[in-house]
Amino acid sequence: MLIKVLLFVSLAVSLLLPITAYVFGLREAGKIKKVTSFGIISFFSIFLTGTVFMFSNAAAETPVAAVAGAISDAGLKFLAAALSTGLSGIGAGVAVAAAASAALSAISENESLMGKALIYVALAEGIALYGFVLSFVILNK
Repeated sequence: MLIKVLLFVSLAVSLLLPITAYVFGLREAGKIKKVTSFGIISFFSIFLTGTVFMFSNAAAETPVAAVAGAISDAGLKFLAAALSTGLSGIGAGVAVAAAASAALSAISENESLMGKALIYVALAEGIALYGFVLSFVILNK
């Protein structure tokens, strides 16, 4: 129980650290970047540690813990599928934003580049589809 409380407190601190630094006057570009990068790195490292503790089979000596171990395997499948879909969707969104704006500016200057521009935008959208298909592959294993 103590580990769960410590993980929750450290996650809250890692999320609130960049916000409080901004509010209390660290608005210079170099300082806020350092504080924000520290907050992001600490959040994901604590999140990963909490996930490992949550799905660990520390008490696998009893039959109830054996059932919990089987549930944690299914839970890890769902977590992996959600991460693959979510992160590929975020990556595709970033890629489409960059490719589509560049494609629109290129098309406005030269209309004959429309076919090439659409190919680059479609390739960027394919990233989301790959993550979606990967989540089905993970769930069906």
